[in-house]
Amino acid sequence: MATVVAGFKETDGAAKFPVLLRPIAFIALLLALWQFAVSRHPGQLLPGPWAVVLAIGELLRSGLLLKYVVASLFRVTWGFLLAAALAIPLGLMIGWYRRAELAVNPLVQLFRPISPLAWIPLAILWFGVGDVAAIYLIFVGCFFPLLLTAMSAVHNVPWAYINVGRNFGLSTREFLLRVLYPAVVPQLITGARITLGIAWLVVVAAEMISVSSGLGFLIVDARNAGNRYDLVVAGMVIIGVIGLLLDLAMRSLEQIKAFRWSYSKD
Repeated sequence: MATVVAGFKETDGAAKFPVLLRPIAFIALLLALWQFAVSRHPGQLLPGPWAVVLAIGELLRSGLLLKYVVASLFRVTWGFLLAAALAIPLGLMIGWYRRAELAVNPLVQLFRPISPLAWIPLAILWFGVGDVAAIYLIFVGCFFPLLLTAMSAVHNVPWAYINVGRNFGLSTREFLLRVLYPAVVPQLITGARITLGIAWLVVVAAEMISVSSGLGFLIVDARNAGNRYDLVVAGMVIIGVIGLLLDLAMRSLEQIKAFRWSYSKD
């Protein structure tokens, strides 16, 4: 029996190896097709993958890549954290007190559909051209998704949990720490993961207009400085890779044991 089990384990491990190679093989195939298409039409403006790799190397040697990545991450971090610090507690409070929700919800639904990019003229007018304007745009882009996530998380807490907490005579502080917050954390992590992606999108757009550094500025500057489309595509690739890494970092929070307590019935 042990041999059979060991055999299954070995088979499962061997089966996982080709599965892990499939996405790598697919990406390699796409890159080969991309290079082949560019080589057949060398006059096209789209650079090949090797030209993009050389452009990334150029950015590394000049030090601009590190500078621009740090600038973009700085703005995203501050905009996202400021929005989370304000929107999550406010959303939990509004979601808990139904009268407050009835009063505030019309304003939330009015401002929520407005694109953060629509605030660019006002951001430049209020804060000028610089980091503060970009951080403000990221804050606006993150605030309402986090607010609605927190409100929804409170609504989804089963009343059985709330009644049990009350029956045990928990104080308000104990109820928040031992019942409400553990119940809403899984949904808040999911909402924060989606919102961080929005923040990364907004910072790139904001940097194309309101600042003179960052990955968004890199793309515009490369386009204006002699049509360096290899640098343009290099900037796009870097943005995509960093966005993937940010998403993986947020997903890793779901594996923390203290955050895995949920209100599912499984």
